[in-house]
Amino acid sequence: MSADRMPSSPAPRAVVTGASRGHGLALARFLAGAGYEVVVTARDSAALALARAEIAAVGRVSAVPGDVGDPAHRAALVERVGDRLDLLVHNASELGPSPLPALATADAAAFRAVLETNLVAPLALTQALLPALRRAGGLIAAVSSDAAQGAYPGWGLYGASKAALELLARTLAAEIGDVATVIVDPGDMRTPMHQLAFPGEDIGDRPLPEVTLPFWAWLIGQSRTAVTGGRFEAQADDWTLPVDTVAS
Repeated sequence: MSADRMPSSPAPRAVVTGASRGHGLALARFLAGAGYEVVVTARDSAALALARAEIAAVGRVSAVPGDVGDPAHRAALVERVGDRLDLLVHNASELGPSPLPALATADAAAFRAVLETNLVAPLALTQALLPALRRAGGLIAAVSSDAAQGAYPGWGLYGASKAALELLARTLAAEIGDVATVIVDPGDMRTPMHQLAFPGEDIGDRPLPEVTLPFWAWLIGQSRTAVTGGRFEAQADDWTLPVDTVAS
């Protein structure tokens, strides 16, 4: 779709960041197949073009290449989305240096880059798209990680950024009554970013990101008020109740 704005339609509308590969691509493809108009974004324009073609085979998709940390790119996303947005998925993530460094030797500039992508940009994009989300009574999903809670050696930069993202999401859920916010821990998956965390190792025992799709199918069918503030593990056996909530 080459138009500057998604056409008016009763179909629900979604934005998925970091959608050129891995979990973001699998989710965007699923949402398009489920009837969503999907706006996808990622920094790698060539990879995003390939992803767009793949998603277009199953549904409606619009691609906006760029960095979510760039205000001009966020403005382009707002323009493309238009007046309403049902689902915003903060999936874009920066792992940091590979191999993963110990905190005692981690570079401060690298940490700032991780925070910019994983924390600052999601808040800025949420702020920019909030009017459209409010018109639709939408849902914000912040994609996190067990590294946010696990204190795993080497994962300090990434884990700290995701822990902060989780607090940001929980606070948004407490502050914004007409838009729901949830935290999603997708679990270990066989993705390019996960491979970067384990350079030279075989991660073939991890499941493909499609393993999370039953969860997403469940989530988009739930009442917004029932799930807001919840932290969900996508690979869990049951999601009837949030793993964690704002109230706890």
